[in-house]
Amino acid sequence: MVDNDNSDTSIDRRTYLGGVAAGAALGMAGCMGGGSGSGELEVMHGWTGGDGADAINELTSAFKDAHPDAPTNFRAVGGGGNVSLNATVLRRLANSNPMSSFANWPGKNLNRYDGALMDLEEDVWEAEGYKDTMQERVIDICKFNDKMPVVPIGSHRMNNLFYNTTAFDEAGVDAESLGSVSDLMDALETIDQDTDYTPFSHGMKASFLGLQTWAQILTSQSGVDAYTNFIEGNGDRGKIIDALETLQEIQQNYIPADASSIGYTEAGQKIIGDSENPADAACIHGGNWLYGMFRDDDKFNYGEEWDWIPFPGTEGLYFYHVDSFVATSNNPSQEETITWQKFVGTKEAQITFNNLKGSVPLRTDIDPNELSDFLAMNYEDLTSSEAYPPTIAHGLAVKPKTLGDCKSTFGDNFSDPYDAQAAADGLLNAVSQ
Repeated sequence: MVDNDNSDTSIDRRTYLGGVAAGAALGMAGCMGGGSGSGELEVMHGWTGGDGADAINELTSAFKDAHPDAPTNFRAVGGGGNVSLNATVLRRLANSNPMSSFANWPGKNLNRYDGALMDLEEDVWEAEGYKDTMQERVIDICKFNDKMPVVPIGSHRMNNLFYNTTAFDEAGVDAESLGSVSDLMDALETIDQDTDYTPFSHGMKASFLGLQTWAQILTSQSGVDAYTNFIEGNGDRGKIIDALETLQEIQQNYIPADASSIGYTEAGQKIIGDSENPADAACIHGGNWLYGMFRDDDKFNYGEEWDWIPFPGTEGLYFYHVDSFVATSNNPSQEETITWQKFVGTKEAQITFNNLKGSVPLRTDIDPNELSDFLAMNYEDLTSSEAYPPTIAHGLAVKPKTLGDCKSTFGDNFSDPYDAQAAADGLLNAVSQ
């Protein structure tokens, strides 16, 4: 879930510290047990604009059509990388005022909500047979402390390089020939020298944007094991520095002049252009939520005005990102919450949401013909890739405090002036805690 990246490192840090302060109360809220009554279904999420807003609106409309008598309150809480949403959820849980359900990342991200989660295993997962129809690895990711408190809604592939075909054609760059970061760097230099396009569109307003691109560079230059070793606390400092220095070269030479003040939405718009400003950037790294953004412009079509390749050097990998809906214990509307969580896992919900969001259903029984061409291809990759490293910037790979420390490291050491040595030490310290 990444739709509004207006946060900065200080906001991330304050949010985490606020969560720590709420820890004791949060555990108390979780110990109060599940609610038994029927009431208004209150669902919170962070999708406040663009593809995300379209997707959640269609999803909630479909739910209301299927359950017209259920009282509902679907609420958007914007903020980069779930920062504002997480802060609101933590505050509500600490005050023993839980919402029914909220959108969030599963995996290690759920540590921040420890003690305040409902177990949906019997009433949802077993009742609906979701362990037989969901992808096996997402079942493991949705398990937390021997409970199943979430139902996944979709997956974004992280290791994408999207590009403007006109920019690449003008520079004479063959995207399919880019098999390494070294090839990418040569292409960026060619675009810089031979065209008027900004080679690499990139936002730096939120520190997770640098973190997620650095993870792709590390994997490309040193292999998926180097990335896996890092997130497990055994990273190679030299390889980490090499990847940081490559990212530094990109950020110092090939990104927009206003990168420090923009997020991924503005960076993505530079690939598309609009009626007042033609496209002025050649390529961008990001999750395939960017596809959700591109598809909104009917003059910017897949395979024509834009295309994509796996981030050079990561072919055969599917960098794994998952969005889900989480159910709270001490639930104010247990019956309605169970009904909602069941709906999230249905074919209808997964197809409706993901076609608009640019993500991929996590059920294994989806007919690819019900997805767009781009998503059908990604759906096949979701089931047939060589490895599925979990994303670090979006909650699957590391615990919330570790992620906060990694983002702080980028904010403190890697936004001009650059200090690759200090950044490497900060990253290693973060994952070793």
